[in-house]
Amino acid sequence: MAGPLRNEDEPIADINVVPLVDIILVVLIIFMVTAPLVLKPSIDVNLPQASSGEVSGEKKNLEVVISKNGEVYLNGEKIDIEQLKLQIEEAAKSAESSVILTADKDVTLEGLTSVIDTIKKSGIKKLGFSIQKK
Repeated sequence: MAGPLRNEDEPIADINVVPLVDIILVVLIIFMVTAPLVLKPSIDVNLPQASSGEVSGEKKNLEVVISKNGEVYLNGEKIDIEQLKLQIEEAAKSAESSVILTADKDVTLEGLTSVIDTIKKSGIKKLGFSIQKK
């Protein structure tokens, strides 16, 4: 037999951990599958492609996103141009602040120019563009 002999009147005091391990593994697999879906940006932007470019290592960047519809987002929150100007002027007081601009490739030149103009007039010295590498 596999285990020690027991008297029929004694209660079983062993804990079977196999079902617990199975449940934990299933939960772990669920988290591993859903984590990449949660980490994706919620704003749908189709980036233009370029064969050259480098990854920015700065962490004090403001992220401005222009969606296909022309909606402007600052750090993931929808915002209008006037609020964008105020927020960037506040951030421009820090000498280390910079803006990373991400725009859908279908955004009009007029929409892109107005956002760039607002950013530059607000006092930001460093402006970078986010692209998708070919």
